[in-house]
Amino acid sequence: MTNINAFIKDWQSHRKVLQAMLDVVTTEQLSYRPWEKGMSVSELALHIAGAMNMFVSTVKNGAYTPGQKATPPSTIEELKAKIAADTEQSEAILTSITPEQLEQSIDFFGHPITGAVLLQNAKDHEIHHKGQMFVYLRMAGIENLPFFVSR
Repeated sequence: MTNINAFIKDWQSHRKVLQAMLDVVTTEQLSYRPWEKGMSVSELALHIAGAMNMFVSTVKNGAYTPGQKATPPSTIEELKAKIAADTEQSEAILTSITPEQLEQSIDFFGHPITGAVLLQNAKDHEIHHKGQMFVYLRMAGIENLPFFVSR
């Protein structure tokens, strides 16, 4: 990857869908979890957004940069606001990443990986969990969901 703007555009095509999915979730559905030890709808959304912030901060800083633990929201409005804020933060960091930072090698849990590859892994991670969210919401009884990608 040499064009961070192309990456951002592609990532946003997935993040917009996560945000659209949350538009059909009620506050009562935030605590839904498909199995006892699984993440709730709210926890999964926070994980998706928080992980992206961790990945982009790691690329920007050239070293693993852990994210902050998010406080679970009480309402869907609070969750949507948190995801929107995290999205803005990720985008701001992404737009500041240089070509040199994309090519730098980063030790990511004992694996040397370039910033570009780490960002691709971040997007893949988000897509994976967004797929889980589709299943969660179907199981919670939501029938009308957005298309899996937004262009």
